[in-house]
Amino acid sequence: MKPSYQKTMYACFVAYIVQAVVNCFAPLLFVTFQNRYSIPLAQITALITINFAVQLAVDLLSTGFVDRIGYRAAALLAHGCAAVGLVGLAFLPDLLPDPFWGLLAAVCIYATGGGLIEVLVSPIIEACPTDNKEAAMSLLHSFYCWGHMGVVLLSTAFFALFGTGNWKLLTLAWAVLPIANGIAFARVPIPTLAAEGERGPTLGQLLRRRLFWVFLVMMLCAGASEQAVSQWASTFAEQALGVSKTVGDLAGPMAFALLMGTSRLLYGKYGDRLDLDRFMKFSCLLCIAAYLCIALVPVPALGLVGCAVCGFSVGIMWPGTFSKASASLKGGTAMFALLALAGDLGCSAGPTLAGMVSSSLHDDLRAGILAAICFPVLLLVGVLALKRRRQAPAPAK
Repeated sequence: MKPSYQKTMYACFVAYIVQAVVNCFAPLLFVTFQNRYSIPLAQITALITINFAVQLAVDLLSTGFVDRIGYRAAALLAHGCAAVGLVGLAFLPDLLPDPFWGLLAAVCIYATGGGLIEVLVSPIIEACPTDNKEAAMSLLHSFYCWGHMGVVLLSTAFFALFGTGNWKLLTLAWAVLPIANGIAFARVPIPTLAAEGERGPTLGQLLRRRLFWVFLVMMLCAGASEQAVSQWASTFAEQALGVSKTVGDLAGPMAFALLMGTSRLLYGKYGDRLDLDRFMKFSCLLCIAAYLCIALVPVPALGLVGCAVCGFSVGIMWPGTFSKASASLKGGTAMFALLALAGDLGCSAGPTLAGMVSSSLHDDLRAGILAAICFPVLLLVGVLALKRRRQAPAPAK
């Protein structure tokens, strides 16, 4: 790889840490927001929903403007929104008559940045002249896991040392990260997929290709397989260890994120020796086994182990599907944006299905997880179908 693009890749790695800050920091302050501003739980829940909805909207809308303004301008806009939103989180609730509207405005601003980052960094990494694009993509996505862990651990340590009353200082400290990385994106060379001499298909052309719909379903299943368990990991930790919710929130999600990041890091380091098809097939089978362990083994401690193993198994699903789609379709920004949209929809669909089934069966969470096993099964079917399609003999002329 050309040395000049090494800093570009570093900037992309940090961008995913910025996205982790955008998604993971505010939830740590929800109790503080309730106590300080007397905001009811329903409005706190709305902050989560709107953050997700704004990022989905940005995923969709970016197909129409990112290529027009260019990757560099879009990256600067993304980091600017993330920084302004975090600064606004510290000040807007006290400046507006209703603190909730201040929080909501800040969430909408930084969610715009988070959505743009998700759309941008994968095609930039794909366009960098790396020796192994699949490994580079996996390594990139591991940084979201490390960012997630870093945000939770560093923020928890800060609150333990200085108290939650100083949360605004920590918020401003986190805002420095997108500012610094935005400066980096203003200076590093930024390749584009079109620069490789291939014109990517238009949105209409993508939607008319059956293979693209296969990848959309695979991305939805990747997001759902991940979040159906991740969202309930703290519950299993509380049950298995008999600890408080605070400790459970750390133990369950931390184990899940650690092993998910480890999976992506391992493929990022040894991807040149590993076949992506085999690794994804193995991961799908391991994920199915983890789901069965969580749902059917009546031992809470083994349920916690199943959650952690599930984290490892889902690690390659999202970046692996990205890489397969890019290699098969040679798509541009529109393809990555729509795949990100499908993945985000899956992140909502997985926990929603698990929760709905659980509620209908007297809050039996294990039954909900068992129902969500359909997602890794469908993803496995997609991986096998793609392999069979590639191995099929070419039609005779």
